[in-house]
Amino acid sequence: MKPVEIQSLLERESGLRMARDVSLHRHTSIGIGGPAALFAQVDDPSALAILLSTAVGHSIPVFILGGGTNLLVSDDGFYGLVIRPAFDGLKEGDGWIRAGAAVPAAGLVAHAVERGLGGLAFAAGLPGTVGGAVAGNAGCFGSSFGERLRAATIVTADGRVEEVKNEWFEFDYRHSAVARKGAVIVDVTLSVAPGDVESLRRTAEEHIALRRTKHPAAGTRTAGSWFKNLPPLSPGEFRRPAGALLEQVGARGECVGDAVVFEKHANIFVNRGSASAADMLALERRLRERVEERFGECLETEVRFVGNRPVLPEAGSRVQA
Repeated sequence: MKPVEIQSLLERESGLRMARDVSLHRHTSIGIGGPAALFAQVDDPSALAILLSTAVGHSIPVFILGGGTNLLVSDDGFYGLVIRPAFDGLKEGDGWIRAGAAVPAAGLVAHAVERGLGGLAFAAGLPGTVGGAVAGNAGCFGSSFGERLRAATIVTADGRVEEVKNEWFEFDYRHSAVARKGAVIVDVTLSVAPGDVESLRRTAEEHIALRRTKHPAAGTRTAGSWFKNLPPLSPGEFRRPAGALLEQVGARGECVGDAVVFEKHANIFVNRGSASAADMLALERRLRERVEERFGECLETEVRFVGNRPVLPEAGSRVQA
């Protein structure tokens, strides 16, 4: 089917309106990406259930877009349906707080801190949405969202609205089963505990201040940490920072076109102007090769790539900076 026919089908079945050829670079923190063939913002779980099941039933590719962080979209865009959940709202009870998937993660933390609810200050200043943070099991300072999650409301790929428990997500380091199962998060319920507001504020402020010393300034076009930290050498030890290995192979300041490694952190890529997805992927491969050649370690990307991968020069060949 042509995009206009697919749009007509999806709108008729779901009752939703959607747009065509929406530039995704405007919806990603790194500012890169071609157009989405179809784009729908949804704030009704029932309508989302119909939309998702109809798309899946007709083999229409679907991508769920959260806050656009930790994401690199192909220069050719996404030939399918991009769904942006718009579920907001915050509610709390005894030992828990519930947040809509579209609530900014930093906003959730700020709210919890001011209400004297402990357990989430680790994520102070974290970019992106709550839904994305849970789907990617985002974390820092030794904690992660997967550790705090009690339950979630999801829409399944076959169009059911369900509440699931922590086990459903199969959390691992910077990973959950959400994408593999083709589900969409509507809201999440996280465990919290009573805390002292002033103490929580200090912790949150310290974490934000530390992030500012290592991360680009607000407004900088970046997807965040590019590679996952490596597994520990021995059980019980912390993961090994990918940035430490990248530092030793001279990653800082390395560039391919306008794709450049941040000057203060060797594991953060920045779009300094008009970088393409192909530039970012070429830079990624160059640094991955250096680390593997020197240390025998294979770096795994934390940033998710969506769309068709471009044809890059042969591995090991010189890419013009």
